[in-house]
Amino acid sequence: MSDAWTVAWRLLPDYLGEHIVLSAAALALGLAISLPLTLLAVRCERVRWLVLAFASVVQTIPSLALLALFYPLLLILSALSQRLFGQGFAALGFLPSLLALTLYSMLPIIRNGVAGIVNLPAPIIDAARGVGMTDWQLLWRVELPLAAPMLMAGIRTAAVWVIGAATLSTPVGQTSLGNYIFAGLQVQNWVSVLVGCVAAAGLALIVDQLLALIEAGTAQRSGWRIVVGTTILLAGVALAALPRDRTGPAAYVIGAKNFSEQYILADLLAQRLERAGFKTAQRTGLGSMIAFQALARNELDVYVDYSGTLWANAMRRTDPAPRDVVLREMTDWLRTEHGITLLGSLGFENAYALAMRRERARELGINNLDDLARVAPRLRMGGDLEFFDRPEWASVKNAYGLSFALERQFQPTFMYRAVSSGEVDVISAFSSDGRILADDLVVLDDPRQALLPYDAIVLLAPRRATDAVLRQVIEPLIGAISIETMREANLSVDRDSDKVTTDAAARWLSERL
Repeated sequence: MSDAWTVAWRLLPDYLGEHIVLSAAALALGLAISLPLTLLAVRCERVRWLVLAFASVVQTIPSLALLALFYPLLLILSALSQRLFGQGFAALGFLPSLLALTLYSMLPIIRNGVAGIVNLPAPIIDAARGVGMTDWQLLWRVELPLAAPMLMAGIRTAAVWVIGAATLSTPVGQTSLGNYIFAGLQVQNWVSVLVGCVAAAGLALIVDQLLALIEAGTAQRSGWRIVVGTTILLAGVALAALPRDRTGPAAYVIGAKNFSEQYILADLLAQRLERAGFKTAQRTGLGSMIAFQALARNELDVYVDYSGTLWANAMRRTDPAPRDVVLREMTDWLRTEHGITLLGSLGFENAYALAMRRERARELGINNLDDLARVAPRLRMGGDLEFFDRPEWASVKNAYGLSFALERQFQPTFMYRAVSSGEVDVISAFSSDGRILADDLVVLDDPRQALLPYDAIVLLAPRRATDAVLRQVIEPLIGAISIETMREANLSVDRDSDKVTTDAAARWLSERL
């Protein structure tokens, strides 16, 4: 537990600083867009309806989905920019997060601003017009000062929303306090989750109180309150934006998806590169295709993927094939289509496999997927967040005629808890997962070979294809990690007691090579 606290505090300056800069930029951009729209909506009823309807529709989209949707859109725009101007831009990380959070901030600002001005007492407006004020003078001398408290309340709400939603930017490659939460949930490191939640809540509370000070200053015409609140906010953003320790050689950027094994392997790659004298940066918690596209665009330098994932998701292949065929055809396709180098397999496979509690499988007489098909209509199936949309699931269903009474999706950690507690009967387990042994699960045989091979493979970005140093550091890992060793490393992170950090698990794994 002490290791968990140590790691959490060590990462706090980076995570908090990135979170503050992202939130401040999104709120500032949201204000820059929302305030003119508010004034336009006040003066024109037709525009008012359109603006409020747009902002309301944006708010109905879950913030995580909004963040994810911006990534493919920016990929298209970057490719267009590359074609027209010879220069693209990074579609991963800060930019999609900034744009999504900006849209998310607009509704409370616009709605409160419009309501505050439109609902001013008519006699006040009539009196102002009666003394000969122009529309511009009416706006600046009467409407905005009187509506300022309500507008500030909207800005306060937007700030809290943005700070909270910024924790969801991790899956699109933006470092934030969400890194604590996503990684902590996956590896059941509740210290990490707690630090992320408390830090985000504390930041939101501090910002809200500073904005409240500015709001009070606006309402009471108290200049010192406005100056103090604004100064502290700007000083905090400036401090967060200061460069931290970035000295040394250019960093290698290591990618990782959103489960324990990926965090361990990313730490393993980082440790080896750092021992060789290089700075590293990690972008973790990425979705499968986001990680692949980021590598192809040189936004990542190296990460570990799985042959079955790329065969199905990237190559769009639905035909099961032997391991050697998959690796050979994939190597050629990655090189010719994307310039990506497949350096080799780490030596183990992390394949999808249907698994059950041993006693439940014994009770029903199930040893393989043919046996499962006979009783599936009265069983409940649990999968991870993407399994039911993958070609393997369609292949398995077609090969064995599987049809379950219920299909449910879980975050992987909770999927294992669901089968252990009996909430579901069967899950889409991962063959290298240590929880298979820890929870006494039995992996059901696949006699018809409907599931793809999932060798853990190291991929290098196009710009790193000829990087001799990177190859020299990583090549000793090729073929060096057995599935038993990987399961033990995974279990050390995932087990309920005596847990270790992913960094410690990576050091243990390195010592076993």
